[in-house]
Amino acid sequence: MSASPKRPVRTSLILALGVAMGAAVTLTQGVFATRDNGARALPLDEMRTFVEILNLVKSDYVEAVNDDTLLENAVRGMLDGLDPHSAYLSAEEFREVTISTSGKFGGLGIEVQMQDGFVRVVAPIDDTPADRAGLKAGDLIIRIDSKPVKGMSLIDAVKLMRGEPGSEITLTILRESEPQPFKVTIERDIIRVKSVKSKMLDPGYGYVRITQFSSQTTKNLEQALKDLNKEAGGNVRGLILDLRNNPGGVLNGAVEVSDAFLESGVVVSIKGRIDEVNKTFNATAGDSIDGAPIVVLVNGGSASASEIVAGALQDHRRAVIMGEKTFGKGSVQTILPLQNSAALKLTTARYYTPNGRSIQAQGITPDIGVRPVQLSEAEEEDKYSPIKESDLSGSLINENGEESTSDEKTDNTEENGLKLAKTDYALYEALNLLKGLVILGKK
Repeated sequence: MSASPKRPVRTSLILALGVAMGAAVTLTQGVFATRDNGARALPLDEMRTFVEILNLVKSDYVEAVNDDTLLENAVRGMLDGLDPHSAYLSAEEFREVTISTSGKFGGLGIEVQMQDGFVRVVAPIDDTPADRAGLKAGDLIIRIDSKPVKGMSLIDAVKLMRGEPGSEITLTILRESEPQPFKVTIERDIIRVKSVKSKMLDPGYGYVRITQFSSQTTKNLEQALKDLNKEAGGNVRGLILDLRNNPGGVLNGAVEVSDAFLESGVVVSIKGRIDEVNKTFNATAGDSIDGAPIVVLVNGGSASASEIVAGALQDHRRAVIMGEKTFGKGSVQTILPLQNSAALKLTTARYYTPNGRSIQAQGITPDIGVRPVQLSEAEEEDKYSPIKESDLSGSLINENGEESTSDEKTDNTEENGLKLAKTDYALYEALNLLKGLVILGKK
């Protein structure tokens, strides 16, 4: 048998996330160089068996099936058996993936993948129909309208969930915390993702939320930090970076966000079987907040590019990671266009943190664990006030004269903190930790 011909040069699209449904899939371009695969012997016995099965299906199956369908199904089955992220994309599916890079698209707003034959929600995207309907990371979709998901491919399930904006879909959800499956009706909408949101939690204490990583994330982050710095009077004392339920996105976006807070060193490395995919990304000089303390919030919906950022800042001891263990998607998918206008989405490498930790199936373990809890109203909260020294009969007055006006500020801070604790307990704890780091002067 003669040597295999050299593989042609192809443009490849590298993804830092899995299959999206109503989520912006922004792709980063790279090129697979020409290389010689060398002489490889085909497994002739297995090929004969495959051809034998193909002929039997063509001749004996209850209905006639054309060759194209049989071969495409064979390819899909081969890729489905590799891992949850490798797949064959028909020409139509490939077009949908590339169109979704526009950042404006119809759908529900969830990142999904297959798990045990069902569609698993990796994370709902902020301010989307799925988010407003209360879908959570880890939910299993077992029915789409009246159709059971078991046995479907992920691509087929995604097609069913897509539809015209304004149309409704009913999902049957299996959630670990619920005793029985339940139904959720969601109205499809045009999804416009704002990847970066920011606000000042307390004077000098900034908050930035990244909902997913796109080609515009770094630019938006830089503007958000400038706005926070201006609001803080030129001095952000500390920052909370919220990556909860961030399903990932563009690899370059994750590298650049990490670089914004690092002065030097490795951000992430990619390692696979072929030299073309092996890369190391390094930080450049300059810290956008001049070494101010950072607390990064993560949870089980933080995946892929989010884990790259969390891992980089954790390994460099630049931030305290707080929350729940992350999703654990540490693999790289490369989309290889084919001659028939279709494409192959193939897992080609793994991500490694600066210290050489593999993210795959392990995730990032937070430095401080915090589970989401819901605080209830304290019934007696407003009925009684704690007794202070100043309330006691005949107590000595302060020698400085009038009572300090700082009490009012303290009361306001406590009131604001109580409201935050009720609405987002993990964020409340992160803010307390950040204040402690600032007080101790930790950088």
